[in-house]
Parts: sequence; C-alpha cells; structure tokens
Amino acid sequence: MRKVVLSALCAAALLTACNNSSQEKSSLQAQNDSLMLELSNRDAELDEIMGSFNEIQEGFREINEAENRVDLKEGTLESQSSADKIKEDIRFISEKLKSNREQIAKLEAQLKKSNYQSAQLKKAIKNLTAELAAKQQQIETLQAELAAKNIRIAELDEAVMDLNKNVDELSAENESKTKTVEAQDQALNTAWYVYGTKSELKDQKILKKGDVLKDNEFNKDYFTQIDIRKVKEIKLYSKRAELLTTHPQSSYELAKDDKGQLTLKINNPNEFWSVSRYLVIQVR
Repeated sequence: MRKVVLSALCAAALLTACNNSSQEKSSLQAQNDSLMLELSNRDAELDEIMGSFNEIQEGFREINEAENRVDLKEGTLESQSSADKIKEDIRFISEKLKSNREQIAKLEAQLKKSNYQSAQLKKAIKNLTAELAAKQQQIETLQAELAAKNIRIAELDEAVMDLNKNVDELSAENESKTKTVEAQDQALNTAWYVYGTKSELKDQKILKKGDVLKDNEFNKDYFTQIDIRKVKEIKLYSKRAELLTTHPQSSYELAKDDKGQLTLKINNPNEFWSVSRYLVIQVR
C-alpha cells in the first residue's frame, strides 16, 4: 500500500513539474514574440526615418551640382541659351530647396512621434537645418551677383523669400521648443522649503492641530523656492530641528557646526525629494 501511495505521489510531482515547465516555456515564448515584434517595429521606424534623411542628403547633393553649373562669369549671359540654362538651374535649385524644407519638417515629425529617440539623429536634423540656412546665404549671394548685372530672376527671388520665411519659422519653433524644455526641466527640479518655530509655522497655517500641510490654506509665499540640483545644504541657525514632512532618513543628515548649530545636508537629492517637494522643518 505504501508503495502505491509513493508511486502516485511521484507521478503527481512529475506531472506538476511538466505542467510548470510547459507554462514557463509558453511564457518565455510570449516574451520572445513580444520582443521580436518590438524590434521589428523599431527597425521599420528607423528605416522610415533614414529614408527621409537620405532623401534630404540627396537633395542637397543635387543642389550643389546645380549651383556648380551656374556660371556668372563675364560673357556667359550674353546668349539667350546661356541665360535660359541658368534660369533652369535656378528653378531646379528652388524646387529642391522647397522639397528639402518639407522633408526636414517631415523628418522632425517622424522623430517626434517615434519610439526611437536618438541623440545622433536629433543632431543630424539640427545640422540639416543649418545646411538649409547656409543655402539661403548662398542663394542671397547669387541674387546679389545677378542684381549687379541688372538681371532679376523670379525663381531666385521666390527661393530667397521662401528660405527666409522657413529659417524664421524654424528659429521661432526651435526657440519655443527650447523654452518649453527649459520650463519642464525647471518644474521637474523645483522644490520649496521652510523652517521656523512651532508658533511661526502655526501663524502661517503650515502647522494645524499637529498636522503639517493639512490643506491648501497655508501661506505658500512663506516658502523658499529652490532648484534641487543646486541646493544640497540648508542652514537652520538652530541647535534643535525636526523634519515635519516625509523624507527618507538615509538621504540626509543634520550636521552641527563648531557652534552647535544645525545644517541640513541632502546627500541624495532624488531620494530626499521623492516623497514630497515641500520641506517643513521645525526649529527650537
């Protein structure tokens, strides 16, 4: 009888192990499939982005070739065929510049919504925008040379006007993005602190019936705003102090100077401010 029971238990254990192994294998397969799908999507996004990038680069190459064909040396504009050829090249440059401008905007939009956030690609787009601005300068120089020969080409005037508009728009957009990033960065690294006696904290409604920051009626102007990346120490000018707000104990220390007065030293800012961005210290 004992052998029968033992055999049954072994069989059950073996069956359970097989089931667990099968479940683990299925879970690993699902994880693998998910990872492969993510990699495939990322590759598709990167291919699309690089396709746009290569089109822009090819556009600039064709522009350079067309610019090299434009010859404004003495005598080259005397024949109608030469003048027509210059107009044709300038019309081509104008169209390519317009196409590149649109492609750069498309590339920026692709990268903005893509999961593939690459610092090198962002830098490359910035370089393309700078190259577009450089082309504007070259077109303006060409325009000035033609004007000196009493020649006005409508396509060239349009190219300069479009480029000026585009560069102004890009500059304004980049400035706006920079300000937005700076504002977000500032907000993410802003905190407020206050220290005072029990009565002072009560007067400012920071401390109510033993509770700190119980509601939003406290005087926010009484707090000092700081950048948590820069402020790592706060002098308390007191020999006794107690933190009333919640901050991990491992992230700070209260150090005494030679006069016995305390200074709050924040050793790990990210951890210290992880619970609350308001710091209230009661001193005595």
